[in-house]
Amino acid sequence: MEQLLRVMNFNISRDGIGAGEHQTLESPFGHAHPERLFAWAGATASWPMRTDPGGSRGLDDYFTRDFAHNIGAEIMGRNKFGPQRGPWLDHDWVGWWGEEPPFHTPVFVMTHHIRPSITLSDTTFHFVDDDPITVLERAREAAQGKDVRLGGGVSTIRQFLDADLVDTLHVAVAPVELGSGIRLWKSPDELLDRFHLEVVPSTSGVTHHLFWRK
Repeated sequence: MEQLLRVMNFNISRDGIGAGEHQTLESPFGHAHPERLFAWAGATASWPMRTDPGGSRGLDDYFTRDFAHNIGAEIMGRNKFGPQRGPWLDHDWVGWWGEEPPFHTPVFVMTHHIRPSITLSDTTFHFVDDDPITVLERAREAAQGKDVRLGGGVSTIRQFLDADLVDTLHVAVAPVELGSGIRLWKSPDELLDRFHLEVVPSTSGVTHHLFWRK
């Protein structure tokens, strides 16, 4: 069976922005407060960081629950891993997620500045300076027959879209506008030359955009 490259549960604003400006250690999404984009997932029964009982069921919960299904590796850009730019000045920095990252697979971090791999619990971060095709080949080998998740951020997803390597996308569009930041699209119609699209509104207010290759 073909190993798919999948974008899953990727969150953007109504004006197409997936990350705000001025990313810092304290503000991973810059001026785009994540609760404005991710509230739909955090409200579900399957949200992995839920500490109290309850949560919503239905469509939003299905996407939250499906996030790790049949995923054997992840690819992400350096800006998703952390806020540092240029050469690594702080090798003690091991990502936003602490000692228990939520990936539970090999993760390939695309960067022009290589550093040794880091293993935290059952997640190993590999830092790679290669083109999208080569990184995907490495990730598929590490995934051992399972699919590969393309985790973002926006610039990394655009790289793989431009290389025509993405097989499916699930983009959750929140009912907010950010005005500025890194934009995934001006309109989802930009992808219709290569993908089918189904748009499914949720009672939470978010609109799920499901793309699959033609």
